[in-house]
Amino acid sequence: MLQGNQTISEFFLLGLTAVSEQQQHIFELFLCMYLVAMVGNSLIILAIVNDAHLHSPMYFFLANLSFTDICFISTTVPKMLADIQSQSPVISFAGCLTQMYFFMLLVDLDNFLLAAMAYDRYVAICHPLHYAALLSLKRCALLVLTPCVVCNLVSVLHLGLLGLLNFCDQREIPHFFCDLEPILRLACSDTQINDLIVLVIGGSVIFIPFTFICVSYCLIACTVLRIPSAKGKWKTFSTCGSHFLAVSLFYGSISGVYFLPSSAYSAERDKVAAIMYSVVTPMMNPFIYSLRNKDMKAAVRRLLIRKTYFWRW
Repeated sequence: MLQGNQTISEFFLLGLTAVSEQQQHIFELFLCMYLVAMVGNSLIILAIVNDAHLHSPMYFFLANLSFTDICFISTTVPKMLADIQSQSPVISFAGCLTQMYFFMLLVDLDNFLLAAMAYDRYVAICHPLHYAALLSLKRCALLVLTPCVVCNLVSVLHLGLLGLLNFCDQREIPHFFCDLEPILRLACSDTQINDLIVLVIGGSVIFIPFTFICVSYCLIACTVLRIPSAKGKWKTFSTCGSHFLAVSLFYGSISGVYFLPSSAYSAERDKVAAIMYSVVTPMMNPFIYSLRNKDMKAAVRRLLIRKTYFWRW
């Protein structure tokens, strides 16, 4: 990455606040959120792997979502905590690109996994007799691996175009991690192509899965409304409750960054939205999917009892 005729070697992350008195409180809060997210998502993965009753497509996608959330929150929070403790918020050029690559890869992958889970609920409710055929192990694997390839290519494209830009003397990033939009605003050269790619390619990666989720829920609603009894309607639709909450939390926060014009960009609003979808959402997903799911609660309980018994011996 160039600065006139010189090579930029590092950036400075300004973090969430410049007030030193607040830094320790922020450190403690985000450390707790990070640990809760790590433990919660790890428990979900272990419960699904160790419980044969949960070896179904729905929990296969949930395990992948939990793993993605672990990687997602680990991309930004540990670096932020280290910066607060060291009082040296410096990130190298290579480190910044690496963080951006994994952040973009994982946030896009979250989109596709939520769409795959919506498809699972659609097939289970609208085509229950064909569930095993439509969601075979091979198809489930394709629904996870294909988005991985697509998201990887999108991330590489963004980074490739970013490497062609020239940057001014300003190296301070008004964020707690390396995000694409704040980095583009430090460039001295024209960023029209970058902005166009963010709008078209980046927007499509978010909008297409979101549209697929909306269509799936519309079809589910049509099927549920044909059920004669109110109890049957509630029981059927309640199987989608956890996923619907997760989708609402994720897209409700991410829309504050990606679905507004660049002219309306605000660094403070961007930080709040980023905290919601990159920290709060991974932390809340284990609670959303376990507290409203009897099978998951039972599996986690059996796992904890088994581990406790093992430790006693």
